[in-house]
Amino acid sequence: MEHTKAASSTLAPTSIIKKYVLVGAGPASVRAAETLRKADANCDITMIGLEKEAPYSRMALPYYLSGMIEDSGTHLRKTDGHFESLNINHVHAKVEKIDSANHQVTLDNGDNYDYDKLMIATGSRPANSPFPGADNDGVVNCWTLADGRKILDTVKPGSKVALLGAGFVASIIIEAMIKRGVDLTVMLGRTGYMVSRMMDQTAGKMIQSWCEKKGVKMILPSSIKSIEPGPALKRDDDSLTEFDLVIVATGVYSNIEFLEGSGVETDNGILVDSQLHTSVEDIFAAGDVAQGLDFSTGGQSVHAIQPTAVDHGRIAAVNMMGGSSFYKGSLSMNVLDTAGLVSTSFGSWGGVEGGDSVTLVDKENYKYVRLNFKDDLLVGAITVGRTDFIGVLRGLIQSEVRLGEWKEKLKDDPTLIMSAYLAQSLDIAR
Repeated sequence: MEHTKAASSTLAPTSIIKKYVLVGAGPASVRAAETLRKADANCDITMIGLEKEAPYSRMALPYYLSGMIEDSGTHLRKTDGHFESLNINHVHAKVEKIDSANHQVTLDNGDNYDYDKLMIATGSRPANSPFPGADNDGVVNCWTLADGRKILDTVKPGSKVALLGAGFVASIIIEAMIKRGVDLTVMLGRTGYMVSRMMDQTAGKMIQSWCEKKGVKMILPSSIKSIEPGPALKRDDDSLTEFDLVIVATGVYSNIEFLEGSGVETDNGILVDSQLHTSVEDIFAAGDVAQGLDFSTGGQSVHAIQPTAVDHGRIAAVNMMGGSSFYKGSLSMNVLDTAGLVSTSFGSWGGVEGGDSVTLVDKENYKYVRLNFKDDLLVGAITVGRTDFIGVLRGLIQSEVRLGEWKEKLKDDPTLIMSAYLAQSLDIAR
């Protein structure tokens, strides 16, 4: 079945209605669809999403799990009929194939959609469990709204829950599970400390200690052999520990498999330029699946955060319409609230070759600051237990303000970051 849209009879006969197809129904596609509609009241917009839900924010799932909001509170647009009112066709299906030569998308239900411009924003999916037995009853991911409902159907105060993984997603699940009053056991990553992909060992161990203080038990992956029916974790001594629920949160992969044969070049995600063009004419990519310019390294990276997805969606839409909008590059940026302990990392948080750094550690009070420099530029930072200068850190890194003599002052006292920012910003203004 082919889907086209006839030109309105009110338009001149020579008028051509542009057809835009957006694959994915997350923040990038929602922003792109709204941008397209605002600019062109007559264009044909189709947004294709796999999940049979209203477009929602994965970032809001922990708030749903903790009971702070209902499932509808995760929706990206709260008004009923929002997309219908904008004449945006939201299709629930899976894209099986993209025929770039014929400008056509094929769905798993057999339908075909022609396009003039296509944007791919298919996001990512959970990685498979590193242990056999993940298909047993009582084992779930925590990635979709449907997953969230399964979890809430099972857990209650006192439920025994195992969480496999200790990265960003796992940490926000910890927050929700603590609020639900469950008996929680967390499997650390292979590094032996939490959030190792966004924090150094000092910060990761501090967050781990904070969770343990809240009653969370920590185990190493080397102590687990498999997931058994029950569900239960089989330990290295062949003993079984039973749980009411096992949640797998061991990482994600970009959804790019369906692009085989399309000509679209991929790596960890879909390779895009500064205008979010892919390697194929008339095809763009945005959001968690786009591997674009990295502000800190100058290379290409996937930055799976919602603000980046929203920016991508707007910029891609402008360029799909023939405009000229550029993305300056994603700054690696993580802000995490783990059971009340806020931690952040920005830019080259692990430092850079030839650079230097300064740290300030107060383990007893769960406070930590690390600043990384290259010459007199601030290029990366980590904080734990400090929320007073988060915006300043991001601003200094992104604006590439020369610190001058303030670099040495910061190396003596990293908490002077606000004073450094104000002094150097005023100097630039003069």
